[in-house]
Amino acid sequence: MRDRETLTPVEPLIRPAVPADVDVLHRFVVELAEAVQLPEAVTAQPGDLAEALFGARPLVEAVVATVDGQPAGFALFYPTYSTILGRPGLHLEDLYVSPGHRGGGLGRALLVHLAELAVQRGCARLEWWVTRTNESAQRFYDSLHARGLDEIEVLRLDGDLLRNLAGATR
Repeated sequence: MRDRETLTPVEPLIRPAVPADVDVLHRFVVELAEAVQLPEAVTAQPGDLAEALFGARPLVEAVVATVDGQPAGFALFYPTYSTILGRPGLHLEDLYVSPGHRGGGLGRALLVHLAELAVQRGCARLEWWVTRTNESAQRFYDSLHARGLDEIEVLRLDGDLLRNLAGATR
């Protein structure tokens, strides 16, 4: 763990993920799930991430934050589109900073990087979800003046419910 009081802060390098990052990204996904008390929810394997990031039809993008050349965090995101605004957006799926690098501005740096990407790409918004149990993340997002959306409720069909609807006759 870094002792922030005695070490000179090192500027993080934030760069696009490359195929060699897949194992560390998977490890970060597992650590994130553990941090929000959902470790059993992770069924993704490194190969799944590799296919989603670098396969024939990439679905997502990721950036890796390194400090002193070592991976310290990541953000995984994908494009969205608003029919109301007529403009694209970015959806942040996961943002994670390893415990030894928290509190030093790395999470903010990752969000700044994504905001810059969104602006460069002509996006109207950067959006993400946060679990209600992740109080430290909620405080962090509040400090950025991110606003919760009262007018939207996230709904989900998965597992048997999804398969049943897919098999329903019209």
